[in-house]
Amino acid sequence: MAIFSEHPTIAQLGEKEILDALKSISDPDRGKDIVSLGMVSGLQVKDGHVVFAIEVDAERGPALEPLRQTAEKTVHALPGVISATVVLTAERPPAPAGAPPPGAPHPGGAPHPGGAPRPADAPLMPGVKAIIAVASGKGGVGKSTTAVNLALALAADGHGVGILDADIFGPSIPRMLGIPGRPGSSDGTKLDPMENHGVKCMSMGFLVDEETPVVWRGPMVMSALEQMMRDVAWGELDVLVVDMPPGTGDAQLTMSQRVPLAGAVIVSTPQDIALADARKGLNMFRKVDVPVFGLIENMSYYVCPKCGERSEIFSHGGAKREAERLETDFLGEIPLDIAIRETSDSGRPIVIDQPDSPHAEAYRKIAEKIWERIEAGAEEGPKIVIQ
Repeated sequence: MAIFSEHPTIAQLGEKEILDALKSISDPDRGKDIVSLGMVSGLQVKDGHVVFAIEVDAERGPALEPLRQTAEKTVHALPGVISATVVLTAERPPAPAGAPPPGAPHPGGAPHPGGAPRPADAPLMPGVKAIIAVASGKGGVGKSTTAVNLALALAADGHGVGILDADIFGPSIPRMLGIPGRPGSSDGTKLDPMENHGVKCMSMGFLVDEETPVVWRGPMVMSALEQMMRDVAWGELDVLVVDMPPGTGDAQLTMSQRVPLAGAVIVSTPQDIALADARKGLNMFRKVDVPVFGLIENMSYYVCPKCGERSEIFSHGGAKREAERLETDFLGEIPLDIAIRETSDSGRPIVIDQPDSPHAEAYRKIAEKIWERIEAGAEEGPKIVIQ
């Protein structure tokens, strides 16, 4: 669990000071400090917020929780540290075919070796009524822009909305929502989500410098995602929109298996190469028994602002045909328009900046369809499926 405190001033804190402090902590089995043993990795420092991982052997993971806590408290005690987040991670041998993923519960709820000891039904965000994933099979299709505008459209309809930026390696939601600064903590235990335009938000972008790459292995990414859900005071929300990273990797599986997703929305552009990847993303969610609400065709067409001529730069209608073929809903199409790009870059997405525009109306109509699907599934209730 992350530890938070407030200090009147923030000292000039760097990696050297943190590593020097961590040299006082020894691995109980190997007899040397964790820095000399090369166990500290992924160290990030930003404005008093410190994040890093301690790499351990998988079989020793559960027994080294006290070491993790000691490291967290040691760093937290340094002058100028506002928050310290430390995760244990391990390189695990490949699992046998058909074996459940690390951390998945055995029948009866006991964790698998190397996994976090958490009951299968323990909610990470108990006040969140519905969680939806906005995903894509590949990058560059406008997924994050779509996720932000859908979240704002849902909020404009009077729903309590949050957005979780699950793209650890390329967080963009803080810029799109126009949220500078860093999160604080009201209770000293959990981070308060940042907020703008009536939407709560949490992102790794608040904790690391925008130009600093996050060089983490898969288990570290999964731990960070879980902490952004568990250790953030989301409060009561009608819906949490999760902006997923592109692809079908660790982050997607973590979200699918660790939280009760009400459904997923797939964003694609119309051309065949993007649709092929979108198909993989859709099938991944189906494989882990997450309902797919449907497909959105982004950059569907372009209308010249000067002459009014319409051009279908990336083809057109491919997502609708693919939705029909895959027997899922086609949620709508969004044009390729400079106003959508400009408003997103400025921190005032088009649903907020130009609410009466046809583009904003397109997002609102899609958001209405998503909310209808959320309400339709509320009686049955989402479930977590481990495969």
